Amino acid sequence: MIAVLLFCGFSIYVPRGPRSELFVEVPPRTGSSQMAALLQSHGLIWNRYVFDAMRLIKGGTLKAGEYRFDHPVRMSEVYARLEKGDVYTVALTIPEGANIFDVAQRVESAGLGSRDAFLKAANKDVALVSGMEPDAQTVEGYLFPDTYHFQRHVTPDQMIATMVKRFRQAAENIDLMSNYHSVVTLASLIERETPIQSERPLVASVFVNRMNKGMPLMTDPSVIYADLLEGKYKGTIFRSDLDGDSPYNTYKHTGLPPGPICNPGIASLQAAMHPAQTQYLYFVAASADPSGTSRFAKTLEEHQKNVEAYRKAQRAAGQR
Repeated sequence: MIAVLLFCGFSIYVPRGPRSELFVEVPPRTGSSQMAALLQSHGLIWNRYVFDAMRLIKGGTLKAGEYRFDHPVRMSEVYARLEKGDVYTVALTIPEGANIFDVAQRVESAGLGSRDAFLKAANKDVALVSGMEPDAQTVEGYLFPDTYHFQRHVTPDQMIATMVKRFRQAAENIDLMSNYHSVVTLASLIERETPIQSERPLVASVFVNRMNKGMPLMTDPSVIYADLLEGKYKGTIFRSDLDGDSPYNTYKHTGLPPGPICNPGIASLQAAMHPAQTQYLYFVAASADPSGTSRFAKTLEEHQKNVEAYRKAQRAAGQR
């Protein structure tokens, strides 16, 4: 009896485990006895039966998933981690204004899959957003900017579903419950035009005022997006791009482009829902202006003065 107690005490209190990084995958619906055998086979616990006894005493639910161990630990710590579900995850941050190409690259850089596989899924998984965007060709606009924590073997479909779900939650929080296509598309243009939150309702007002007058939006980010879709963007816009027939060419076509050009955050969505009441029809975007702020104008004459001031600021910045 004493020998048994000593053995149990040894198994529970003497640390065991790897000296370097080790990943252990506990499949879903694995029973506690199977789990104990799996842990013992990987050298994480001394004895599966002592682990089973601990399970009977402690109770709780042991959770499936991938766990990372990099040093020896006591059996009680192994048990606690499985009970908590302290699975190994990789952080993936999607910034406001990232488009599907940006997101796909971040997925690949994080080691969560290939860029091409993610883009393929982004074009395939349109059913996830069909209730909001019936004619969607991709899930662009609905991959909500946030920091996500995914397990290493997550699929592109699972990541996209998680991001779309997060969008739905965020939309509900700001009472965006209808007219998704117009709001999200407009918000995506706003997001790409200015990084300054206080300017976004003003940028929204320019776009709305121009649409009300039947004027083209003439926004460069949509032209860039057209080039990205065709795989020909070289880091700058050429005259041929402005003359192109893409429906995303807002210099040539009036109204909103066919869909979002990026994934906007809360501030841009709210700006699209509640544009400022102005008479502005023109602006020089903060994203391009060395002054760091946008320049708004009601008339073409005012806008031309703003453009000249912007060019002067550019020259001054170049001299420095």
